[in-house]
Amino acid sequence: MHVVATAGHVDCGKSTLVRALTGMEPDRWEEERRRGLTIDLGYAWTTLPSGQDVAFVDVPGHERFLGNMLAGIGPAPVVCFVVAADEGWQAQSSDHRDAVAALGIEYGVVVISRTDRAPGQVGEVLARTRRELAGTGLANAPAVAVSAVEGTGLAELRATLDGVLAGVPAPAATGRLRLWVDRSFTIKGAGTVVTGTLAAGTLAQGDRLQLLGHDGSRSVVVRGLQSRDTSYSSLGPVNRVALNLRDVSAADVRRGDALLTPDAWPVTGVLGIQRTTGVAYTDVPEQLMVHAGTAAVPARLRPFGADHARLVLDRRLPLVLGDRLVLRDPGTRSVLGGAQVLDADPPALRRRGDGVHWAERLAGMDAAGDVLGEVAGRGAVQEEHLRRLGLLSAHEAAPPGVRVLGDWWVHAPLFEAWQHRLRTALGELHERDPLAPGLSRGAARDLLNLPDERLLDPVIREAGLEQEGGHVRLPGTLGNLGAVGPAVAELERRLAADAFHAPEADELAALGLGARELAAAERTGRLLRLRDGVVLLPTAPALAMRELARLEQPFTTSQARQALGTTRRVAVPLLECLDSRGWTRRLDAGHRIVVR
Repeated sequence: MHVVATAGHVDCGKSTLVRALTGMEPDRWEEERRRGLTIDLGYAWTTLPSGQDVAFVDVPGHERFLGNMLAGIGPAPVVCFVVAADEGWQAQSSDHRDAVAALGIEYGVVVISRTDRAPGQVGEVLARTRRELAGTGLANAPAVAVSAVEGTGLAELRATLDGVLAGVPAPAATGRLRLWVDRSFTIKGAGTVVTGTLAAGTLAQGDRLQLLGHDGSRSVVVRGLQSRDTSYSSLGPVNRVALNLRDVSAADVRRGDALLTPDAWPVTGVLGIQRTTGVAYTDVPEQLMVHAGTAAVPARLRPFGADHARLVLDRRLPLVLGDRLVLRDPGTRSVLGGAQVLDADPPALRRRGDGVHWAERLAGMDAAGDVLGEVAGRGAVQEEHLRRLGLLSAHEAAPPGVRVLGDWWVHAPLFEAWQHRLRTALGELHERDPLAPGLSRGAARDLLNLPDERLLDPVIREAGLEQEGGHVRLPGTLGNLGAVGPAVAELERRLAADAFHAPEADELAALGLGARELAAAERTGRLLRLRDGVVLLPTAPALAMRELARLEQPFTTSQARQALGTTRRVAVPLLECLDSRGWTRRLDAGHRIVVR
């Protein structure tokens, strides 16, 4: 199916034309039919001579309902632009032209309607229409003169539509889905039903979607799926769809809400934008109405020159790089111009000069996306976030200048700066305090301000550093005890002469070996510390096992003490150490055995 939105001034015959093409009444409200004035969006469909199915979204032409018109035309890829032969180009025609230009719509048909009322004016009206549409995507659109009342030109219009629709690129049927809601209502026995134009992606019965509404986000399930009054198990683009939703009431869904693939879209309230059409941003009022999809959201604009600006929305929307927006003056209701999203997740401007720096970067961006610039601007960003922002295709590789570390993309100069900063900090720490075990992993992460602790390991590895026991250190510094070295050597000499004669606290103090010095010696593998302040050589457990294995099994603590020629103060912690290593096993309060 294809979806075509109408456009054109009030009372130009849009609804009459849709009625003549489809045989269906697009005006849904009794008031519309009574007044002959379209107020809200209408829907109808038909099959063209080629067999292509086409649905029409009929929009109001009156300036008071321009917001409704933009909700209808926003998600539609093709436009049928109508100008009445008897009235010619009108002020509302200019509003609709500006909307078409702002949205970047490039496919459509120009229709000169009501030719039966002014057959002699068709050429003049068409010439004026061509001049007015110059510079828009419809500048070279085919034109057809039609009288819906007499039926003349309808066959040519159908054939022309066929030709235009055949040239429209096929949208992506896979990937993430974003459906802008244009209507919500309740059907007895079915519950909540919402409608919209499915421009890309595929919907299926049973799908769980994220409903991003005016009042927040919630999870909903597609209970049923229809298009053109027919039920389907799944539907692809482009289609007019009606979804029967579970887990939400119709009152909680409004036009401008969006149904999304869960966790696949950024939801933003601040945008960096580029002017595509219309008035320079320096001449635009600060308070605006922004139209995106079917949503209309008040916003505040901060210009950065004529063509770039920061846009702060009153509520968050699912927008990505390249999305088109229509900016409207809420006072005059006129279309001020169009904008394209360049940055869907701009940085906060907290310090003096932040705005200038970000504006310079924004001016260098384009809608094609700059992955390197985005990564450089953030320093480090997760790959999935880049995909959510619309910066990456399905299997796009990282550009030169970006390091891929797991699911993180890091700007290469920043990664090198992390390594240099960590090496420098560790060098200064070792010079200041040779006994320090290095920096804890937490301190290293804080020093580098890493967004994820998983990034620390590759920094350590590529910086040529070592880590042990939760600390990072410079290579080759483990055995360097500085001024404490001679005292440790003296203690090693004494213990080598009598392995189980652990020094008393006063002996350690006399050597200048406190808890900190002993911990440093233990980290180098030169001493072994047991509980209760017992200090031995690292070889002591193996030497003890040699003696204990000679005892009759099981043995008592007293027998072990005598075999080792030591005191109970040393024997008990040493035996507990052997138990913890699985070399001995305690049978009861007084007996152990050697585990062979």
